[in-house]
Amino acid sequence: MKTSKRLDKIPPYLFARIDAKVAEAKAKGLDVISLGIGDPDMPTVQTVVNAMHSAIDNPKNHDYPPYDGTKEFKQASADWMKSRFGVELNADDEILANIGSKEAIAHLFFAFVDSGDITLCPDPGYPVYQNATILAGGEPYSMPLRAENGFLPELEKIPVDVAKAAKLMFLNYPNNPTGAVCDLSFYEKAVAFCKKYDILLCSDMAYCEMTYDGYKAPSVLQVEGAKDVAIEFYSHSKSYNMTGWRVGFVAGNKEAIKALGTIKNNIDSGCFKAIQEAAAKAYTTPKGEIEKLNLMYKERKEVMENGLRELGWNITPSKATFYIWIPCPKGFTSEEFATLMLEKANLVVPPGNGYGKYGEGYIRIAITKPTEVLKTAISRMKEAGISYDMKVLC
Repeated sequence: MKTSKRLDKIPPYLFARIDAKVAEAKAKGLDVISLGIGDPDMPTVQTVVNAMHSAIDNPKNHDYPPYDGTKEFKQASADWMKSRFGVELNADDEILANIGSKEAIAHLFFAFVDSGDITLCPDPGYPVYQNATILAGGEPYSMPLRAENGFLPELEKIPVDVAKAAKLMFLNYPNNPTGAVCDLSFYEKAVAFCKKYDILLCSDMAYCEMTYDGYKAPSVLQVEGAKDVAIEFYSHSKSYNMTGWRVGFVAGNKEAIKALGTIKNNIDSGCFKAIQEAAAKAYTTPKGEIEKLNLMYKERKEVMENGLRELGWNITPSKATFYIWIPCPKGFTSEEFATLMLEKANLVVPPGNGYGKYGEGYIRIAITKPTEVLKTAISRMKEAGISYDMKVLC
């Protein structure tokens, strides 16, 4: 049999490769610590679990859900956007339920990208942006995220001919993999840019509630006139420890919402109604519960950041996400350093080049392990002689 030519252009999915490395190391009997995938290690918020127990027993939730989401979940999502950001949305045509952000993001490209069309993708960035572009027959154009620019794309450096040909622009703040954040003024520039060139601005807000030290992530939809050109993707995965539940929503421009909904109508049958009912309950989670989770991640973050400083890294405290993005020691590629971490310290970390060519020279650390495990990870690095100033392979 012959697969499609587009599959030849897609590299093995980064996190599937990480899973394979962990399995291989464990098969050898190694005590591996995986700092690779951003999957919360804490259970789902209890109020959500309780709501699910009730919802799943209700026969009215056992049939097909509405394709665009239940009325109750969509209205609850619109109410949350109003409460959290002050953004007014019509739940009927400006909110669309999804089966987790990854699904909706991937499907969006099939609604807007024809063969040869350009998409503007952050680099380094979530691999789905570039890979879904290719699957839809488009051509991803990398917007470099560099440390000297706070890992924000320099929109003014995008060539005019590229901007005129672009269909979509993806932004992701708080950012995966760098942990960078942005303010509303950056979104204002992005909205103006996309209006000028008739580009759909797509904001991925998977980590919007995972913030520290007084920082609160803004929504691009807070910008005046943003709904003319923008949509925003929200996920319950990180905020409420619901990665396995696969639920979230898209908000914003109603024409874009309709187009995405048309693709989804022909591919999936929506999210299980009981999950939507429980997900709606998640919005009522006491703020103290979210703050408690963030304080836990902050403590973990500080343990890892302080440990890395002791090993020679110049670490600036991050304000969001549960990722730490660090440069490799001089002379090491991303793959070489990630391999060294596994072979010498039994630590699994993703190489930065898995997030794009501008991720070369970095690795990403996910702090989704208890504090004591993170301390053990630092101890292993010390014992193996791994430091930022190391010159040769141990």
